Amino acid sequence: MEKGVPIRSITRSIAALKAINRHGSLSMMEIAKSAEVPYPTACRIVQTLLYEGLIEQEPARKRYRATALVQTLATGFQHDDELVRLARPHIVALTQKVGWPVSVAIRVGRQMMLRDSTHANSSLTFEHYYPGFTLPILDSASGKVSMAYADADEREMILRFMRVSQDIDLNYLATAEISLDVERIRAQGYAVQGRNHFNLTPGKTSSIAVPIFRNGHFEAAMTMVFFIAAMKLSNALEMYLEELKATAAAISHDLSNGGPAGSA
Repeated sequence: MEKGVPIRSITRSIAALKAINRHGSLSMMEIAKSAEVPYPTACRIVQTLLYEGLIEQEPARKRYRATALVQTLATGFQHDDELVRLARPHIVALTQKVGWPVSVAIRVGRQMMLRDSTHANSSLTFEHYYPGFTLPILDSASGKVSMAYADADEREMILRFMRVSQDIDLNYLATAEISLDVERIRAQGYAVQGRNHFNLTPGKTSSIAVPIFRNGHFEAAMTMVFFIAAMKLSNALEMYLEELKATAAAISHDLSNGGPAGSA
C-alpha cells in the first residue's frame, strides 16, 4: 500500500464505472477521458463491465449506461438510511425558509457522497444533485467538516493514502493540507468552500457545511450551496450560519434519540 495503488487496472475500472454512473451514459471516448485512460484501455474496461453485467450499450447508439446490477454493490451499505429518513424533513424545511438548496453527505473513501439534497425543491439552482454524487474531500465544505471531525489517526490515514496515490498532485495536496484548519473548524463549528470547482456548475457557487452527530460522534455533513453572484461568503455566514447549525442540531437530536421529539 505504501508504494501506491496495488492494482491499477481495478482503479481504472472503478473510475470508468463511476463516470458512467455519474453522467448517465457516455461514449467510449468520453469514458476514456473521464477515467483518464488510453482509448484501448477504455475499450477493455467497457468489455469487462459489459461481461459482468454492470453496464449495457444503449439501443441504436454507441453509448454505455449502468444497469440495475450496480445497485447490488450497495446491498450491505444501508446504515445511513435512517440518516436520510430523519434528515429529510429538516433540510426541506430549511430550504423552504432560506431558499437555497441543502444537502447531506457522508465520507466514502477519499470523497464525500451525497445521500440527499433539496436541489429539486429550490429554484435557486442550475442543476439537480442526486444520491451518489461525489465531491473531493479536500475541495468541498462537507469534506473539510468530515476531515476536521475525524479522529486524528483516521484523518492521517486518509491523507497518507492520498500522498501515495498516483492520481493526486502532491503540490496541490500539500497546499490543501495546510489550508485544512482542523482546530478552527472544530472551534467555530463550520467549514466553507469559497468557490466550488468540482460540481456541475464549476466556479459559480460557494458553500457552507456544518456537522451532524449521532450520540456525540460525527455522522455526516450538511451543506448549503449558493450562487457567488448572489452574495459574498461573509454575508451568507452572517445570514444563514445559525439556521444551519440549528437544523444540524435538530437532525443530530433525532439521530441520537431514534426519531423526532415526541414520536412514538
